[in-house]
Amino acid sequence: MAELPSLLLASLNPSTRKQAEQTLQQLSVQPGFLTHLLSLVLQSSQDRAVRLAASVYLKNLIKSRWEDDEPPIADADRVALREALVPAMIQLSNASDKAVRAQVAESISLIAKVDFPESWPDLADKLVMSLSETNYEVNVGILETAHSIFRPWRAEARSDALFTVINYVLSRFTRPFLQLFLHTANLLFSSPPPANLAQVAQAMVYLVDIFYDLTCQDLPPDIEDSHAQFFAPESGLFIKLLMWDPPQLQGDPDDTTPSLPSQIKTGILEIVELYVKLYPETLQASASVEAFVRAIWDLVGGGKRPSVADDGLVSQSLRFIASAIRTGYYKQLFSSKETISGLVQGVVVPNVALREHELEQFEDDPLEYIRLDLALPSMGGLGVTNDAVTRRQAAAEVLRALVSSGLEAETTEVTGAWIGQGLNEYAANKAENWRAKDTAIYLLTAVATRGSTTQHGVTSTNALIDVVQFFSDHLVKPQLLSVLPSLVRHLSSENYVCYTYAAISIERILFIRQGKTFMFTAADIKDIAPQTLDAILSKIEKAPTPEKVAENDYLMKCAMRVIITAKGTLADGYERLLQRLVAILGVISKNPSNPNFDQYIFESISALMRFVVQTNRSTLPTFEQALFGPFTIILQQDIDQYIPYVFQILAQMLDLHPDGVPAEYRSLLPFLLTPASWQQKGSIPGLVKLLKAFLARDAASMVAAGQLTQVLGVVQQRLIPSKLNDGWGFELLQAVVQHVPADSVKQYFKSIVITLLTRMQTSKTDKYVYHFVYFLGFSLAIAREDITPDYIVGQVESIQPGLWAQILANFVIPQAPKMPPKDRKVVIVGLTRLLTQSSLMLREPLIQAWPPTFQALVKLFKEDQLLTKKDDEDPDAGITQIDYEEQTAGYQAAYSRLAAAETIPVDPVAQVKDLRAFVGQELAALSSANPSVKAMIAATDVSVTGPFVQGLAAAGYTI
Repeated sequence: MAELPSLLLASLNPSTRKQAEQTLQQLSVQPGFLTHLLSLVLQSSQDRAVRLAASVYLKNLIKSRWEDDEPPIADADRVALREALVPAMIQLSNASDKAVRAQVAESISLIAKVDFPESWPDLADKLVMSLSETNYEVNVGILETAHSIFRPWRAEARSDALFTVINYVLSRFTRPFLQLFLHTANLLFSSPPPANLAQVAQAMVYLVDIFYDLTCQDLPPDIEDSHAQFFAPESGLFIKLLMWDPPQLQGDPDDTTPSLPSQIKTGILEIVELYVKLYPETLQASASVEAFVRAIWDLVGGGKRPSVADDGLVSQSLRFIASAIRTGYYKQLFSSKETISGLVQGVVVPNVALREHELEQFEDDPLEYIRLDLALPSMGGLGVTNDAVTRRQAAAEVLRALVSSGLEAETTEVTGAWIGQGLNEYAANKAENWRAKDTAIYLLTAVATRGSTTQHGVTSTNALIDVVQFFSDHLVKPQLLSVLPSLVRHLSSENYVCYTYAAISIERILFIRQGKTFMFTAADIKDIAPQTLDAILSKIEKAPTPEKVAENDYLMKCAMRVIITAKGTLADGYERLLQRLVAILGVISKNPSNPNFDQYIFESISALMRFVVQTNRSTLPTFEQALFGPFTIILQQDIDQYIPYVFQILAQMLDLHPDGVPAEYRSLLPFLLTPASWQQKGSIPGLVKLLKAFLARDAASMVAAGQLTQVLGVVQQRLIPSKLNDGWGFELLQAVVQHVPADSVKQYFKSIVITLLTRMQTSKTDKYVYHFVYFLGFSLAIAREDITPDYIVGQVESIQPGLWAQILANFVIPQAPKMPPKDRKVVIVGLTRLLTQSSLMLREPLIQAWPPTFQALVKLFKEDQLLTKKDDEDPDAGITQIDYEEQTAGYQAAYSRLAAAETIPVDPVAQVKDLRAFVGQELAALSSANPSVKAMIAATDVSVTGPFVQGLAAAGYTI
């Protein structure tokens, strides 16, 4: 532990990072490590870099291991950490180290998400008891912590469990919170202001945030009772705070960070927007909305141009106005032509016009300019989110709200005048007034759009705007095809934003769907695909450093989309394309820096291989020769960001070998089965896919080499005990049951069942029950030599007499009817074989379980089912947009699925073509041999089973 500070510093240095992380990982499983780490965070004598790194590492360990038990955190360590964290926050509040404090607050939030309130019942009480009327250093820390715990409620779906937690908090926290809110507001409004005005204002920022947290799901009675104190049109605290702007807290005009008053006002308008959406009757009754609109006009209306630091406040102000318009409750406030004209002239136009700040950003930070501009959910942008982020987007949202709320004619007329004015200014002096044209175009796209979605773009337009006869009466594809060559030419532009937008536009066009299929096919882009890829890769290759090569993931995403769309038409020149992709991978692997770029380049390589090999099987060795070298380097150098992708592509290549395992793959097996390979959680899905490919092709050799024992060791010791990875453990077990010789499986089956039941007893989850029931159904359904239903039932009964009946009653019978459509065929076949081919199920005591099991089987036929694969299904339909978001777990790379590497699911019971016929034949055969079947069926709920049995009889299967 004495080495911990030096190890943490070493983990920040690229040259020593890997070894330091490995040592930290080894230390982290020792008892007391977490509390020791926290004590290091609190040591003011330590180097701040050490303390900050320790706080981040503590948070990441909690994030990756608190809920998942692999490796386990001792109960004593959990108790000790829960006891120490709130006092730690108070200590850090006094030290005023915001960055370190924020990490500890997040640690509390992560633990609370799992343990609160059941295992941490005194957390809310500790927070309340720590609040003070005088010590605002402590208040800020406590409120920041409370907000970090409550904030996740904003995004959670309504549920009984969520409201149990919320009500628990409200019963302890709301009244002290309201008292502190009023006390803090009085301090802010006092004259003279308190000496610690900035700290009090920072506390108010968090109080406003928490007000939103506490009301985001429902209105608590205490807050509803105090409604007038906050929302009253003249005297309410929120209106007074919107008008509050002390000179002591006004920021530098050139500062881009919002001031504390600006943050408070932004938070208040978020609350008012929430009320407008969820509780409009409350605001309507108090006539508050008009007062807030007037306040907003004083803040940002009348052509005012607040500073860049106030962008968040301006955007939120406009979002509130748009939300109020959309509700329809306050239509009288906005319906007059004078009001609309005032909104357009005083708010919309000034905030739509490009500012010097944006022009500077366009030149100096083009990626950030693009990122912000892409958030526009309209025809004028590319729609990556539905929240207006910039002033331009929020101002345009006001126009869309007016257009979509029955005020089309008035809004179009007023806006049209400004559009005409902008175009006239541009025509008068094109060199100087180009921004006027840009404003006019932006206004047009906003007023022409009634509705839009992220995936489909504009879904409806303003009937009063002729958008080129709405793309020539909806004939979109021919027009877009004619545009593609022009976009490809723009890829060669020297302007960063220009060529990036060209790439983004191409990618979005190729992603357009008609129903479930993509609009553009390989034939549509066959001629331009090579040129497009060459232009994109040339831009990427020109970058001088690994970080710059990987900087622009929009380019790589476009390349990926072109490859996926062009499919096998790239087969002619694929070798050169593959070489360039591998070379780029080699450069960026020297310093991985952009997870999105990583995702898209591996997806591109995987897709190129998928489609080229589909076209010509003889090309597979070329891919293997090109990739084995770089992949070996990645594995040897332990480049953890790339290892999950490497395993997936290795599995993809091995799956392309129909029979047997080539020697170069077989040599990997010992490495794959070492504990070190399974330590990185992001690698586990790829490793499982790879091992399944080995088992499907050469299970006998693995058994002979003793490797099956190692596979089962991984399953039983690492995967099944883990709540995060148990699903992957079941996938491996299913591959073992399906492919390993029966004699070899039999000797392990009992220990497998014991492992599964032990986990069921210690930490059952709904997901685990689902996997467990499907595994049993799968094992019963697979027709394997002497692994018969009786063998499986007998092995379970040998553990404990009556155990099989308990499993049926507690898990199989309740869960089976809930199985998703993709799993029903296997479960139906498994349950049918259990009922008709197991002699043990027809004897006491198990015969008692026969009727309810049959009833569960019948329920599986109640809904429409995806029971067989249609012959006309596209095998590549699963290759869609990658919605990739990096999810870190400590220092471990997260798993990101490669869609192109996914294999087409193989039906394990493909021999069963007609499920009803299969069930009918099996039951009829059993009934003819065993007359008691009729009596057992009669013992079921006839309203459930009767129509099914009658249907079988009508089809000729008499039971």
